[in-house]
Amino acid sequence: MNLWHSWRYVRRLTGRTRTASNNRTLSLVLAFVAGAANAGGFLAVQQYTSHMTGIVSAMADAVALGTWDVILTGIGGLMSFIGGSACTAIMVSYARRHRLESEYAMPLLLEAMLLLGFGMLGARLHGVQGFLFVPVTVALLCFIMGLQNAVVSQYSGAQIRTTHITGLVTDLGIELGRLFYWNRSHGRQYPLYIQADRDHLWILSLMLLSFFVGGVTGALGFKHLGYVSTVWLALILVVLAVAPVIRDMRMALRHWRHWRDWNQNQ
Repeated sequence: MNLWHSWRYVRRLTGRTRTASNNRTLSLVLAFVAGAANAGGFLAVQQYTSHMTGIVSAMADAVALGTWDVILTGIGGLMSFIGGSACTAIMVSYARRHRLESEYAMPLLLEAMLLLGFGMLGARLHGVQGFLFVPVTVALLCFIMGLQNAVVSQYSGAQIRTTHITGLVTDLGIELGRLFYWNRSHGRQYPLYIQADRDHLWILSLMLLSFFVGGVTGALGFKHLGYVSTVWLALILVVLAVAPVIRDMRMALRHWRHWRDWNQNQ
């Protein structure tokens, strides 16, 4: 019975029907995964692959310095990240059109497979140049980060990001400013009373901590295990995503059997 309840709980985490509690829990887990992949990936490819601000800034510096290889590398990484986000949008849109339960699970399952491939083949792919002078490993990690960031953006209504924390820290600072703001003698009934959203402040703090802990874990994992350390990240995503996908596969099989039986009776 406990196993069945656990299965249903995991299925709800990445299922089509969303709740605030499920969004918070999934965001914390994905922030951990993103921190681990980002920090571990840096040790692997010497580049933070979720930091598009840094990539675009480096491209701007490269234009001034005339280092065109850096510009092309930046374009390749940027396009990989955009490609990952676009891929998520396509899968989510398809699932919504067909009312699939795995609306958000499919992109996460794809991310798991890509992380698994990175972990198993990363050493062989290291140094292999891909599109626009971008190493295949860098392009793959940029694609993965774009993929995950778009998933969170879709189910949170673009309010949460997990692969980079600039926006998260900004929101944290805003809530802290509201928390410590002195309303002087005005009571809560005053129209301009400033009050922090303590629940939002708490979840932002937890996400920041989750990203940091994931980063430390990912860096230590790559330091001691190398590329294979990303395999366990893939397993986390598989656990999150597999239940809704299996449910949709069972429904598809059931519809196919009904269609087959109907044709045989004609």
